[in-house]
Amino acid sequence: MADQMADSIQKRIEAMNRRVESIRQQDLYFYNQPVEELRGGSRVLVNGREMGMYASYSYLGLVGHPKINRAAQQAIEKYGTGTHGVRTLAGTLTIHRELEETIAAFKHAEDAITYSSGYVTNLTVVSTLVGRGDYVISDKLNHASIVDGCLMSGAKFLRFQHNDMEALEHRLKQVPDGCGKLVIADAVFSMDGDVIDFPKMVELCKKYRAWLMIDEAHSVGVLGERGTGIEEHFGMPNTIDIKMGTLSKTIPSVGGYVAGKKEVICYLRHASRAYIFSAALPPAQAAAAKAAFEVILEEPWRVKKLRENAALFINGLKQSGFDTMLTETAIVPILCGSDEAAFGMTRAAQRKGLFVLPVVSPAVPPGLARLRATVTAAHEKEEIEQAIELLSEVGKEVGVLSG
Repeated sequence: MADQMADSIQKRIEAMNRRVESIRQQDLYFYNQPVEELRGGSRVLVNGREMGMYASYSYLGLVGHPKINRAAQQAIEKYGTGTHGVRTLAGTLTIHRELEETIAAFKHAEDAITYSSGYVTNLTVVSTLVGRGDYVISDKLNHASIVDGCLMSGAKFLRFQHNDMEALEHRLKQVPDGCGKLVIADAVFSMDGDVIDFPKMVELCKKYRAWLMIDEAHSVGVLGERGTGIEEHFGMPNTIDIKMGTLSKTIPSVGGYVAGKKEVICYLRHASRAYIFSAALPPAQAAAAKAAFEVILEEPWRVKKLRENAALFINGLKQSGFDTMLTETAIVPILCGSDEAAFGMTRAAQRKGLFVLPVVSPAVPPGLARLRATVTAAHEKEEIEQAIELLSEVGKEVGVLSG
């Protein structure tokens, strides 16, 4: 039995390595390229070449912001470079509580809790909130961390067709009376850039007395006039039970958080394993995150500019003939079809000085391979127009667009 298990593990490893090596041999491997330097938020130095950056999650262009950098430096001077263990037993720093208070105020919640990564946040929060005998209901295109949290929880895991509220209601009707129910969805979907039908989802959760958890990894700083997220975007305050987000995208740091009612946060502080058994956020990262939330509110022009840049990019690509699917945010999929076409588009674009990256199967279904392009508030109008022109040229060269 042990030999058979070892063989199956070895086969899995070998299969992946063969695929990677095959892509490398064709000069089509573009992942994990070291970025040597960030230049002004919209340009990067990669392999000695300066390129326009269209693969960044720094939606508001806050990486390198003077106030945020200064906060991180001051935290190092005060606390050092790391913490000395888990917060429960080794001590919580004042900067950790200050960050959580800032998040709670930003998200209009009573309290907040932070974790070491966004992935870990979803994994531990879902598996702490629901368990055997409960039901967790998830959009089919939710992030992998949500899916893994659902599987790890031991709850009955039900999924519904992407953004289909009739399908969600059908699932809710399947849950027996008296069982715990948790509905989970991304606010903005990371591969498609579209927004969840939030008003209808809230209505259904109220109707069927289900808890609602929304992952705002790609909506904080993006949705809402002030960038506070999906509740502001739809004018529906205090409608999410579990307000989850990351500290590593719009917020240029690392970690994840949940904001909500005090009793929920207290429960998570004393029951979620990733809080109890993981080391605390480094002081510099906590301070940087706190300062970033403040900057979003202090510089609202960034949110407005991001919205304008996204519209310019999406409309320009559509006019060129590209299929950008249903995106309405700064995440702009450029549908290529086959994996080979997506790889070919990436290679041609990077050779012309545009840093974009492909998303291929199994991350997306076969036939839906794409470039997952992003724009930020750091881009200027002329840069975006130049990128659209370049992508159009590349699309025709590769055959994604008709000549």
